[in-house]
Amino acid sequence: MSDTKTLSERIDLLETRLTFQDETIETLNKTITAQWQQIDALTRQVEALSERLREAEANAPGAANELPPHY
Repeated sequence: MSDTKTLSERIDLLETRLTFQDETIETLNKTITAQWQQIDALTRQVEALSERLREAEANAPGAANELPPHY
């Protein structure tokens, strides 16, 4: 009977640990998903800003390396 009780306690402990692990995995999954969404948004923002910078440089009145007229 003692072996059955010990086995039952071990199974209960394992089930409890499994439940906590499942909750932890779900929490981590949600966190990673949120981080990837933020990374994607930031990547799109950087690409848009890079495009705006390229357009601004292309429309600049003079070359960036050109000396000012008073030299």
